[in-house]
Amino acid sequence: MPADHTTVTADRSAPVTGDADRSGPAAGTGTGSGIQWHEYSVADLGRALRAGRLTARTLAEYTLDRIAAIDPQVHSFIRVTPERALADADRADAELAAGHDRGPLHGIPYGLKDIIATDGIPTTCNSRLLLENVPAEDAAAEALLRAGGGVLVGKLGTAEFALGGPGFDLPFPPARNPWNVAHFTGGSSAGSAAAVAAGLVRVALGSDTGGSIRSPAFNCGVVGLKPTYGLVSRRGLYPLSYSLDHCGPLSWSVEDTALTMNVIAGYDPRDPSSVRTDPQDYTADLGRGVEGLRVGYARELFASLRGISPEVVASVDAAAATLTRLGAIVTEVRLPDFDLFKACARIIMLAEAYAIHEETLRTRPRDYGRYTYQRIAPAATLTGADYVQALRVRRELTVALDRVLADHDVLLTNTGLAPAAPFEDFPEDWPPPAHAVSVQTPTFNVTGHPALSLPVGFSTLGLPLAVQIVGHAFAERTVFRVAAALEDAAGVLDVRPALAPVTPGAEEEDR
Repeated sequence: MPADHTTVTADRSAPVTGDADRSGPAAGTGTGSGIQWHEYSVADLGRALRAGRLTARTLAEYTLDRIAAIDPQVHSFIRVTPERALADADRADAELAAGHDRGPLHGIPYGLKDIIATDGIPTTCNSRLLLENVPAEDAAAEALLRAGGGVLVGKLGTAEFALGGPGFDLPFPPARNPWNVAHFTGGSSAGSAAAVAAGLVRVALGSDTGGSIRSPAFNCGVVGLKPTYGLVSRRGLYPLSYSLDHCGPLSWSVEDTALTMNVIAGYDPRDPSSVRTDPQDYTADLGRGVEGLRVGYARELFASLRGISPEVVASVDAAAATLTRLGAIVTEVRLPDFDLFKACARIIMLAEAYAIHEETLRTRPRDYGRYTYQRIAPAATLTGADYVQALRVRRELTVALDRVLADHDVLLTNTGLAPAAPFEDFPEDWPPPAHAVSVQTPTFNVTGHPALSLPVGFSTLGLPLAVQIVGHAFAERTVFRVAAALEDAAGVLDVRPALAPVTPGAEEEDR
């Protein structure tokens, strides 16, 4: 059965009131006050913290209580870190009281995909091979979040090594879709998207090699950004593909995402792929509207593909019509065939993944999950010529995309071909049927352009639908500007999946 939806009050400058399932200590309020802090934006939480109407410790306790009440049915967290969260919160309270403001995430709870290294906290990649892995240094993005005063509440679920599907033979169970827990979250930043959609954190970090931020964002109805390649350091992320990996945020709103980018974007001299750019405020163009902006609608990229859902086509068409109504100049554009992008991405990813995993594939093959092994092992048959040809094609595809973008401010297209598939559609052996992994995202990993998945509505079964907005390299501000206008018009920001607290022991039955 499709999940019920709960509509919450749009005005978050005052305490939000929702249905009975979301109020009181049982739903994880932390204080018993009935205030639903998870419905407040990052900016509004920041204002409450700075005005003394809320403390970071109260917010951390609220968040930890809500995770305990809700997550047993969603399985978004691999590890909750209450001691670290409360220590971070107490430090944030002391600093804010002393007038030391570290920025927009000061005192705000967040979670990290469990491929992102955390000093002194296990980082397992959801693999038996790394269950005892405790890094001695934070990943660059985590170091920036900590320096920005954020409050880490835990490590979030991932497909093994950020590859594969919803494996049930891994150390930790796959995250479930909060809109319908019988359905897939998308991979591989599954826990990050599920935690945000369930209202457990406003902000989470994930990684994206072929769509692993945007795919779960699409399936779970949250905002997910793959930044421009080189804008956010990947140092400390366990690599899947050196030249395709990106680190980026998933959050509940465009504004939350932009504020997170204000903290994590920047040059890292210890990351060879990092690019030196001028600091900027990614929220600066929010609210400016889209009047006069040129939008290239890449409809041909998806509209006639086999397996495309009519509801997906209708939702992206509606977004194009909305942008036109809001004053943008929307014209259809043609890109190279998606299958060419997909083949290019697959060869590069598998060749680079095999280089990373070659030794353990030979010495400990049975310690991999079934899907992961079945996806990486065939890369042993790839040749150097295959890899070089893929790199050559990659350059040609990037030039072709830049040629189209030269006449447009952004591109609009789909994120996936169909809403989230049920878990039962995934067979014992890879690959699953095409509709189960229907993302159309690798295009922009190949080219490195910024790409954002934005929820715009729901299917007849109550599952999220989304569009993808793509910009010029390092033009995230324009991507956010267009996304914010569409977000406001779509009116889905205040609709949450209805998740009642789980009684003790019920989660064991669910598993």
